[in-house]
Amino acid sequence: MTDKKGRLIPSLKKILEELGENIKLARLRRKLSAEQVAERANISRPTLLSIEKGTPGVAMGAYARVLFVLGLEKDLLQLGIDDALGRKLQDAELVVKERAPKKEK
Repeated sequence: MTDKKGRLIPSLKKILEELGENIKLARLRRKLSAEQVAERANISRPTLLSIEKGTPGVAMGAYARVLFVLGLEKDLLQLGIDDALGRKLQDAELVVKERAPKKEK
């Protein structure tokens, strides 16, 4: 990819590469071939190899199917679970509104 959408900052590229390496290691620990995982995930072998390299153009759905085949799909639920920065930002903007007094009948 040579367009601006396909370029990543170096730190994100490194994270994707590490994720790909972790997926590859998980596959190897399970003694599964690339062909087996690709077939079970219903993706092509080149797509799986792109995932294992951390190529940014691969769809999240493909990553999710591979993680499912490896039994690691629940790891996706850990993303953003402890968002300390987000919580601090949210707390900083909390405005407690006073309720209007109840109308008497």
